[in-house]
Amino acid sequence: MRLLHTSDWHLGRAFHRVNMLGAQAGFVGHLVETVRERAVDAVVVSGDVYDRAVPPLAAVELFDDALHRLADLGVPTVMISGNHDSARRLGVGAGLIDRAGIHLRTDPAGCDTPVVLTDTHGDVAFYGLPYLEPALVRDEFGVEKAGHEAVLAAAMDRVRADLATRARGTRSVVLAHAFVTGGEQSDSERDITVGGVAAVPSGVFDGVDYVALGHLHGCQTLTERVRYSGSPLPYSFSEHRHRKSMWLVDLDAAGAVTAERVDCPVPRALARLRGRLEDLLADPELAPHEDAWVEATLTDPVRPDEPMARLAERFPHTLSLVFDPDRGPDEPGVSYARRLADRSDQQIAEDFVTHVRGAGPDDRERSVLRDAFDAVRADETVREVAR
Repeated sequence: MRLLHTSDWHLGRAFHRVNMLGAQAGFVGHLVETVRERAVDAVVVSGDVYDRAVPPLAAVELFDDALHRLADLGVPTVMISGNHDSARRLGVGAGLIDRAGIHLRTDPAGCDTPVVLTDTHGDVAFYGLPYLEPALVRDEFGVEKAGHEAVLAAAMDRVRADLATRARGTRSVVLAHAFVTGGEQSDSERDITVGGVAAVPSGVFDGVDYVALGHLHGCQTLTERVRYSGSPLPYSFSEHRHRKSMWLVDLDAAGAVTAERVDCPVPRALARLRGRLEDLLADPELAPHEDAWVEATLTDPVRPDEPMARLAERFPHTLSLVFDPDRGPDEPGVSYARRLADRSDQQIAEDFVTHVRGAGPDDRERSVLRDAFDAVRADETVREVAR
C-alpha cells in the first residue's frame, strides 16, 4: 500500500506580513497531482490543518476545496487534529464526511477505532491519535499525572490492544501529533511543554509498522518507521535550511517500509543575512539572495540611518530586520530580547527570582513555577477550544 504522509498545513497563516494563502492553494494542487501521478492509495495528514482554532473564512474555503478534490480522486484520506486546530470544529460533520472517504479523527476516545483499508495483501489499520493535551485527556486515559508521555503511552496501549484482536498479518499505521525525542525544532512550532518536558521517546510507538508524525516543521527520519513530514511551506526564518517535502511511503506485504521524499513547491527561497549594513549592500557573494525573502541582522555598533529602505534597494523582499551590535552579552546596550534569546518562560522566571532575592529557587519552588506555567497554558488551550 502506498501512502502520502503530510502534516502542518497551517491554513490561514502568514509569513511575516506575506499572505500565504496562494502558496497554500498551490500546495493543495501539488498534493492532488502527486496523489494522481504517483498512484497513491491513501493520504495521511498528521494535524495542524489550520493555524488557529477559529480560522479565517478563506482558509476554511481552501480546506473545503482540498476535501472535495481528494474525495473526487476516490483515494481515502485520514486526518487528525493538531495543537493549533480546534478538534471540535475540525471534527464537525466527520461522520458524514467519512462516507466520502475523508476520515477525520479528532476525538481522543476513538484513537483505538481504526480506519481499515485493504489491498491485495490484506488489511491496513490506520489509527488516528489527535493532539493529546495532557490536562484535557488525563481522565479519558486514566493517567495519574498529566504528561505527554503518559497520555500517549496510554493511547498506544489501546491501539496495540485493538491491533491484537485483528487478523494475523494486519499492517498498521499510526498518525500522531507530538514532539518526539530526537526531533529538531524550529521557531514556528507552538510550545507544548508540560511539567518541564515536551518530548516523548519514540519507543512509545513500538509495535506498529509506520508512525506518521506531525508538529515539527522539518522533514525528519527518527527511525525507519517513525517520521515527520514537516510543513509543506516555511513559516519562520528558522526554516531557511529546510527542504519542504512529503513522504511517499510504501508498505509491503510484511509491513516493511520504503520511503521517498516528494518535494513541495516553495514560493520563494529564504535567506538569513548577518553583518554590517554597508557590507551586506556591497558583498557580491550575496547576489543569489536578492530575490529571496530576507531576514537581515545588522551588527553595526551604531544603528544606521534608514536601514530597511537601503536594504530593500538590493533585497526588495526583506521582511525582517534585527539589530545585534557587535558587543558581548554582558556589555551595556545589549537588547533585552537578546539577553532572553533561547530561554524558556521557566528559566526567565527563575532568573527573576534570583535577581529579586539574590538566590535561585529550590526544587520545591521550581515545581511550583512549573505547575503554574502548565496551568496557564492548559487554561489558554481550554478557552481557545471553547471559543
